[in-house]
Amino acid sequence: MKLLILNGPNLNRLGKREPGIYGAKTLEDVERNLDKIASLEGVELGFFQSNSEGALIDKVHEAEDVGLDGIIFNPGAFTHYSIALRDAVASVSVPVIEIHISNIHSREPFRQKSVIAPVCIGQLSGFGTDGYELAFHAFLLQRKGV
Repeated sequence: MKLLILNGPNLNRLGKREPGIYGAKTLEDVERNLDKIASLEGVELGFFQSNSEGALIDKVHEAEDVGLDGIIFNPGAFTHYSIALRDAVASVSVPVIEIHISNIHSREPFRQKSVIAPVCIGQLSGFGTDGYELAFHAFLLQRKGV
């Protein structure tokens, strides 16, 4: 199994950006943890973060072109308004799980709607950086037919 961990704007600032909301772990910490778990499960991971909408769209398209089995995607603020990213996810057959570190449904009204979630197989929100690991395990369960 091959998965892409895709992160949108400002997630390169994890550990520094509003730690009261997003925690103290850095994106590198998250990636190291996922790499450890993936190696135990025989899963190959790729990681990509960009503050640019176009670069994220390109990675979604590329995921299908290279035959990836799934994407764990934290679109950041693009969640709430990027029809272009929504259309990119809808245009590929690769399953996508949308994740958010904070619970977007209990935050400011403009953060409570995701335009991307309806074209994903699921959404995890509010589990901190553990959401990445939960999404990883969801793909493992799906692979096992559970």
